[in-house]
Amino acid sequence: MAKLYFYYSTMNAGKSTSLLQAAYNYKERGMSTMLFSAIFDIRAEGKIASRIGIAAKASLFSASTNFYEACLLTKPHCVLIDEAQFLSPEQVKQLARLVDEANIPVMCYGLRTDFQGELFPGSAALLAWADSITELKTICFCGKKATMVVRISSTGEVERSGQQVEIGGNNRYVSLCRKHFSIAMQTGKCEGWNPDAKL
Repeated sequence: MAKLYFYYSTMNAGKSTSLLQAAYNYKERGMSTMLFSAIFDIRAEGKIASRIGIAAKASLFSASTNFYEACLLTKPHCVLIDEAQFLSPEQVKQLARLVDEANIPVMCYGLRTDFQGELFPGSAALLAWADSITELKTICFCGKKATMVVRISSTGEVERSGQQVEIGGNNRYVSLCRKHFSIAMQTGKCEGWNPDAKL
């Protein structure tokens, strides 16, 4: 039976790499997939790209995308969604319906929390509705498991307020353990930040 999967982590844990590997596995077996990434991510340009250099073409989704209708037309063997934190709660329910009624597995990959340690609405809905929830792990600069992320301003200070959605890469976000996230939020400085990091 098909399931709704949610693979979550902080940044730089290999979410896109894992998604692309899963898509490749389906393709290798002659099975079709549909890949989606958020239209908010201007870096995407109609594809899902991993930091290690692999990429695949993807459809872009927005708040108006109806996944149930879009996927039911082509009936792929699997639906894979990158940047799943940007899904709306209603879209998560559409994906659950696709699993339950069309028996199509859906694999969602995204962040759990934002730069202030708050759940994204899409991630909260996936935590509630997914059949399978898996954490993909990465590490803080101290060597502990990173579970949080901070956003860094252009002057190198930790941002404590602002819009929840602001696209950026390693030059704007740093994955930290809870301890160093708390220190960074208190002091406004992030010990693990590299100003020369690439997007």
